[in-house]
Amino acid sequence: MARLCCFNPQHAGAQSSTSGKGRNIEGLIKYGFSLVKGKANHPMEDYHVAKFMQKKGHELGLFAIYDGHLGDKVPVYLQKHLFSNILKEEEFWVNPNRSISKAYEKTDQAILSNSSGLGRGGSTAVTVILINGQQLLVANVGDSRAVLSRGGRALQMSIDHEPSTERGSIEHRGGFVSNMPGDVPRVNGQLAVSRAFGDRSLKLHLRSDPDIRTINVEVNMDVLILASDGLWKVVSNQEAVDIAGRIKDPEKAAKELTAEALRRDSRDDISCIVVRFRG
Repeated sequence: MARLCCFNPQHAGAQSSTSGKGRNIEGLIKYGFSLVKGKANHPMEDYHVAKFMQKKGHELGLFAIYDGHLGDKVPVYLQKHLFSNILKEEEFWVNPNRSISKAYEKTDQAILSNSSGLGRGGSTAVTVILINGQQLLVANVGDSRAVLSRGGRALQMSIDHEPSTERGSIEHRGGFVSNMPGDVPRVNGQLAVSRAFGDRSLKLHLRSDPDIRTINVEVNMDVLILASDGLWKVVSNQEAVDIAGRIKDPEKAAKELTAEALRRDSRDDISCIVVRFRG
């Protein structure tokens, strides 16, 4: 039912933004997305997945944001392979958290072993698997974020992996965190996240294991938002929930969130998915 699933800026011509929407088979759960290229002088580096599929008699909603850096080859790879790697794990239906962790690790190893083809860049990831409209499996590395509206209140479902909060792990691995005036903390003076896929030159000092959270969908949960830091740098969790919550069409809600980030002078690529659980 998706009008448009996956944005590839190589096919976008002169477009600087794209959007789309879809729904599950019953039509009760709807999603919309909006991606806007930032003001930096490089190609779009945000990619996403938003779709429903059937697997072994279950309906799965697959949603993800991949925010690349130093090129788009790693987020493109993740868009093509991460969910399929998760679902190929034999244990997925009995131990989904372990399967997600193993698939994240295997995917990162595949990226690192193919660095000659994928380059020296990397990517964040926030992935959500919605099982039968009843259970959410949320995983992330980096600072792309998932936020849930429960009773109108924002509940952050992912953990931002920032050098300032994971300094101990970075230093234990032999790296350092720079904190230059006017700049954000960076791993070895380079990367502004402490976990990522790829980044071969920094991998000794970076982690790629995800934080994972599982939650059952309850009647007072109406909206789930996934977005890259192009949104979260300028829009708070609660502001995003308030905006998305008052717009019934999730594509329009996603477009309004990216537009609001632009109004607040976000210069980064901005990608956003809004999932509405009821109506």
